[in-house]
Amino acid sequence: MRHKKAPQREILPDPKFNNLTVAKFTNYLMRRGKKTTAQKVLYDAFQIIETKGQAKALDVFNEAIRNVSPTVEIKARRVGGANYQVPTPVRSERKNGLAFRWLITAAQNKKGRPMAEKLAEEIMAAAQNQGDAIKKKMDVHRMAEANRAFAHFARF
Repeated sequence: MRHKKAPQREILPDPKFNNLTVAKFTNYLMRRGKKTTAQKVLYDAFQIIETKGQAKALDVFNEAIRNVSPTVEIKARRVGGANYQVPTPVRSERKNGLAFRWLITAAQNKKGRPMAEKLAEEIMAAAQNQGDAIKKKMDVHRMAEANRAFAHFARF
């Protein structure tokens, strides 16, 4: 490492639920610094989840994040002139980041409805181990399983 590590910024919990995970998800959802717009979209999605389901929106959201978070991923390693896809465990911060990104991307890829509806649908599907974000996680796990033979190249 050539430079010193960037300092970890302290993120304040979101104003409505007083939850750090929701605040972090809002930051991932935000475009061009429009945080209030991102919060409105997320809170509207939570409202839709509340009306469609019996469980609390925050519980459904946490379950979806837990289901979408990957445990292993593959990283390219160059060993002896050849590139190998090496399965490596995922750190907890990166788990959340990948889960957030996959949920948002899956919601954005659906067309023709407001983002709050698409996001609510994707969160509810992920909480039940369905949907595009879960499919992405399964693809990553399948790739890691297929390349398990190269696990001895991993550096921990």
